[in-house]
Amino acid sequence: MGVTRSREARNYFDSTQGRAAVFSLRPTFREKKDLAGILLRPKSASWDGLGPKKCLASLPTCPHGGRLRRHWMNQTMAPSGERLIDLCAIWDAGVYLPSAACNRASSGVARKRLNEAEKLSSVQEAQLKRLEVTRPRVLGSRERGQVPRMARQPPPPWVHAAFLLCLLSLGGAIEIPMDPSIQNELTQPPTITKQSVKDHIVDPRDNILIECEAKGNPAPSFHWTRNSRFFNIAKDPRVSMRRRSGTLVIDFRSGGRPEEYEGEYQCFARNKFGTALSNRIRLQVSKSPLWPKENLDPVVVQEGAPLTLQCNPPPGLPSPVIFWMSSSMEPITQDKRVSQGHNGDLYFSNVMLQDMQTDYSCNARFHFTHTIQQKNPFTLKVLTNHPYNDSSLRNHPDMYSARGVAERTPSFMYPQGTASSQMVLRGMDLLLECIASGVPTPDIAWYKKGGDLPSDKAKFENFNKALRITNVSEEDSGEYFCLASNKMGSIRHTISVRVKAAPYWLDEPKNLILAPGEDGRLVCRANGNPKPTVQWMVNGEPLQSAPPNPNREVAGDTIIFRDTQISSRAVYQCNTSNEHGYLLANAFVSVLDVPPRMLSPRNQLIRVILYNRTRLDCPFFGSPIPTLRWFKNGQGSNLDGGNYHVYENGSLEIKMIRKEDQGIYTCVATNILGKAENQVRLEVKDPTRIYRMPEDQVAKRGTTVQLECRVKHDPSLKLTVSWLKDDEPLYIGNRMKKEDDSLTIFGVAERDQGSYTCVASTELDQDLAKAYLTVLADQATPTNRLAALPKGRPDRPRDLELTDLAERSVRLTWIPGDANNSPITDYVVQFEEDQFQPGVWHDHSKYPGSVNSAVLRLSPYVNYQFRVIAINEVGSSHPSLPSERYRTSGAPPESNPGDVKGEGTRKNNMEITWTPMNATSAFGPNLRYIVKWRRRETREAWNNVTVWGSRYVVGQTPVYVPYEIRVQAENDFGKGPEPESVIGYSGEDYPRAAPTEVKVRVMNSTAISLQWNRVYSDTVQGQLREYRAYYWRESSLLKNLWVSQKRQQASFPGDRLRGMVSRLFPYSNYKLEMVVVNGRGDGPRSETKEFTTPEGVPSAPRRFRVRQPNLETINLEWDHPEHPNGIMIGYTLKYVAFNGTKVGKQIVENFSPNQTKFTVQRTDPVSRYRFTLSARTQVGSGEAVTEESPAPPNEATPTAAPPTLPPTTVGATGAVSSTNATAIAATTEATTVPIIPTVAPTTIATTTVATTTTTTAATTTTTESPPTTTSGTKIHESAYTNNQADIATQGWFIGLMCAIALLVLILLIVCFIKRSRGGKYPVREKKDVPLGPEDPKEEDGSFDYSDEDNKPLQGSQTSLDGTIKQQESDDSLVDYGEGGEGQFNEDGSFIGQYTVKKDKEETEGNESSEATSPVNAIYSLA
Repeated sequence: MGVTRSREARNYFDSTQGRAAVFSLRPTFREKKDLAGILLRPKSASWDGLGPKKCLASLPTCPHGGRLRRHWMNQTMAPSGERLIDLCAIWDAGVYLPSAACNRASSGVARKRLNEAEKLSSVQEAQLKRLEVTRPRVLGSRERGQVPRMARQPPPPWVHAAFLLCLLSLGGAIEIPMDPSIQNELTQPPTITKQSVKDHIVDPRDNILIECEAKGNPAPSFHWTRNSRFFNIAKDPRVSMRRRSGTLVIDFRSGGRPEEYEGEYQCFARNKFGTALSNRIRLQVSKSPLWPKENLDPVVVQEGAPLTLQCNPPPGLPSPVIFWMSSSMEPITQDKRVSQGHNGDLYFSNVMLQDMQTDYSCNARFHFTHTIQQKNPFTLKVLTNHPYNDSSLRNHPDMYSARGVAERTPSFMYPQGTASSQMVLRGMDLLLECIASGVPTPDIAWYKKGGDLPSDKAKFENFNKALRITNVSEEDSGEYFCLASNKMGSIRHTISVRVKAAPYWLDEPKNLILAPGEDGRLVCRANGNPKPTVQWMVNGEPLQSAPPNPNREVAGDTIIFRDTQISSRAVYQCNTSNEHGYLLANAFVSVLDVPPRMLSPRNQLIRVILYNRTRLDCPFFGSPIPTLRWFKNGQGSNLDGGNYHVYENGSLEIKMIRKEDQGIYTCVATNILGKAENQVRLEVKDPTRIYRMPEDQVAKRGTTVQLECRVKHDPSLKLTVSWLKDDEPLYIGNRMKKEDDSLTIFGVAERDQGSYTCVASTELDQDLAKAYLTVLADQATPTNRLAALPKGRPDRPRDLELTDLAERSVRLTWIPGDANNSPITDYVVQFEEDQFQPGVWHDHSKYPGSVNSAVLRLSPYVNYQFRVIAINEVGSSHPSLPSERYRTSGAPPESNPGDVKGEGTRKNNMEITWTPMNATSAFGPNLRYIVKWRRRETREAWNNVTVWGSRYVVGQTPVYVPYEIRVQAENDFGKGPEPESVIGYSGEDYPRAAPTEVKVRVMNSTAISLQWNRVYSDTVQGQLREYRAYYWRESSLLKNLWVSQKRQQASFPGDRLRGMVSRLFPYSNYKLEMVVVNGRGDGPRSETKEFTTPEGVPSAPRRFRVRQPNLETINLEWDHPEHPNGIMIGYTLKYVAFNGTKVGKQIVENFSPNQTKFTVQRTDPVSRYRFTLSARTQVGSGEAVTEESPAPPNEATPTAAPPTLPPTTVGATGAVSSTNATAIAATTEATTVPIIPTVAPTTIATTTVATTTTTTAATTTTTESPPTTTSGTKIHESAYTNNQADIATQGWFIGLMCAIALLVLILLIVCFIKRSRGGKYPVREKKDVPLGPEDPKEEDGSFDYSDEDNKPLQGSQTSLDGTIKQQESDDSLVDYGEGGEGQFNEDGSFIGQYTVKKDKEETEGNESSEATSPVNAIYSLA
């Protein structure tokens, strides 16, 4: 909370009037300069008989213990024989001026203030004239008396300076720190922090809420007045006041009429130090009256005539929104011919026949009740000479004459006549309206007499019939006219606009915090039209009726306080009003008596780099404002001047750090109540410097490159060396090696080309060095002896010479060095200057390798030194020896510093920063910057200061106010160009208000939506960053479940009014608070909202374990979910058997919520299982966890298929497959097993060979089929597996396989014989199982060789999913013919050679799991 304190400088001798005058001035910095401008310009007038002794006897004591000391010595020239040689030693507000410094105002502080003189404000001049008094004060005495007048010589200027310094000390400021310990200790009168708007309109359906909140220490109590009479809340059962607040709540749930409580309310907040008042709040109940019943006759009008349909809505509070529709609720189309006026009437510039096609009803929408009331519709009857409504004539260029409508000149329908007047209040919107009739429809244009329309504020509405000027100011008054014209003529209407103004603040009174015995003032300055009157009150009572206070004086809009004491504390109200409104402001006067206190941590350690600038902060607080001094190592005098500079806030700046500046610095704050001190230890560290920089290199692809980077740094600081490539962090891959002093790149590739930057950094500073790597592609083998010689970097250029010296240019010539068998491609010219960065070389320009002389463009006032580096494909040469120096002549700067910013570092300042200009842009000696600033909205005069660095802090600024900023470069030759203005902002303060009307709506079990009312912009006190919700889980609805109450947050950036919070825990109780966030931080928290999330689905069961103790059973175990998210009703287990890509039918089991174990019985030990387990609540199943049964330890690994297999065909089985017989013989025993059948073994023995097809890992070719199950059979595992070693070694299995092989051999022989005969052969006699009805050849008992051969035989083994596996060999015999075509003889026998085409296709397609049948192997043997 920033406040201003001020004092009265008494009894300063006015050399013009010849008598003492008392100044009661507001101590802003500008007014201090005003006083300096007057006091240091004494006019040639005599001291009216006032001798030196009497003069000094009348001098006042300087504030805060400052003392005027008198020294006398003989002087022969003076009539009295004495001469004043030393006036005073002043200690005040951190400034110590010994007597020698007072003499002739030689102090640097005095000179700085005295040379910034400006004119006094009109208020100050009035004060000087009105408050001339003749009471001398002798060293603090309060006796009054006349000052004798005597003729003497005018006082010397240093006397004026001494008085001025005492006067300037009146203007310090006491700022209360935000430290909670200090805030809670200090007493404070009440301050209104929140109140309802002046015109408070409420919804009659809701309870009435009149807000009034205040703060103070001790906490204030509240009472209200209604219609200027005490409002006894206790007597009305419907009215209550919120706890710890003055907010009134009027409850109508038990009955009552809201209209009974209408009136003017005012809140009073009181503690023992004063009373604060709210605005007078006018409470009104919203009204939405019904439309009066009326019968409207049809409106008869001639086509082409003008028409006005009047709305006349019932008066509502607030006024309703008017719009026109038809009785069927269709909007009326509006254009420049038909439009609605601002008063709600509907205007027809001319009526056309099509206007009769609908009726017209006026509608009023009332805001609070959200109701729409409709007036009885108007019906039009248009009389016309052209009864047919031809739609083709609507857009006809001569529509009116085509319809026989006579054309006529425009005339105004609204407003009437040729002139009118309108009054508008400042800051409101001005709406001017002109609606004209005529045929054709007139066009409207707007003009302002004597000037242009304000383009930034003016906009046209309602088809140019209305002109709106937003945010009206006094310059918008004047005469406006609208011009209505058509081809028949034109007419205009003049509107005289008068701008009045309700009161608005020029200088709102601020809280005044003083120390005992200090002086100050409250200023209440407002403007308006007419001029507002000012009324002062104290603690809610008129000042005239308050008890008299000898230390208080009222001077119009200013109250002056002298010699304030603890009893002077009170709250003052300023009420300024005119006929258009009023403003009420509270400002308290608080008197604090606090000894000095240090606010920063004790014994801080500050580390700084040598030769840098640093600032040591020592924040303190006390009342009266303490004097702060700095000492080094506990001895010596106060540090100020030379290399040290002490700021007004107590910070000590060391302009250039040296080794001898290291040590312990002590800051001592002193006032009349005591002193406090703190220490800061300063350590000076050596800078980090790269003394061996990486050099530009040219390397061939595939070679090794090393970039050096050797660094020198302070050994007490941790050094980090990193590399950038093309200004991005470099990824150190396998081809790179980073060491402390180098970077090595092995096998250079084209992608390695680019710039490499070595960054050497510590926690305090860093240094950079950059080099460029060029990668050359491989070249052809050299064809001459010279090219075969080894290449190297070029030698350094030599004999640099400067010629053709000019003001802005010079010619540099050099002799190239040896190229070392690689032509020089480029020369780089570098320069060094000795003013800003001595010893640092910068690239100036680059030239081709064929050049050895160049004209260099130079900047003014730079002491140049040049060197040249040669570059070839191998790398860069060493730099040449430097040239002689050449200094260019100076000139004014041609540019200004860039990156100008204005940002607040504290709530009452603005730090202006910029990028300083370098040596080549300084253009002259003593480069400095003229910093200018002013508040943007006030357009006041520019403040300016000259700065040598790159920052300046503007103090005592309002909170978050825009400023115009300009920074202009200047040197001894002149100023730079006029800079552009940059907008900056002063510091932000914490937001003062919290979001209101926070509403929570539960969306689902894990998400809610939020809605709130935005806060007023003036309470944000900065840039609104976001609204933020803090929420935490209070408890779970499940008993005995521990929950974490850690606070979480959700951010809603920007000025939003709604948002969503997700990822909540279901079935839980939550609490939520909202805050406003700006750049400073969080504002106060809103009222805590509570909500409950509904039941949700649970999380996954924990520690799901699958164990297989034997081949018959699988045991499952699990733990309850970590987050039940509701009341558990059970578990769901889904499991399925699988083998490779074969998947069985899914089985579902449901368990009770207490069951955590289950055992699965399996029928075969081969297949594996996949289990999926989830928990359930009433809402549904939650997240599932999946596990698989363990794999058998001896499961075989598939091997690759052989590259080529001979062709084999199959006859009656229809399964055509190819395989290598040798490979089958070698692998069958180890990897081939039969299908575990689901039918009797006798069925297998009598079925075709396809039922015993085995799976062989060597040649697998299958297609995947969807998982189904055989009807009537519950399968728990797959019938296919790759792991059969334990079965294949059984004797019964070997015997069964031999029997099957014998049967297959016999069948193949029979098939081969039949096939050689060609044609068809009977199949039924070879089968024990008859063909199914689906066989297309059942009728003649034969089977064709065709594409239908891929159909499986009846009775063959089905897969686990119940489908019949389609074999891969579904091709016809045509595929085996030469050239892809097969031929048959007349008897059907096959002609042509078999090819290996199909065999290759089958063996190469071994990605699937279908194995080569042993039947095919036997065919191959046949």
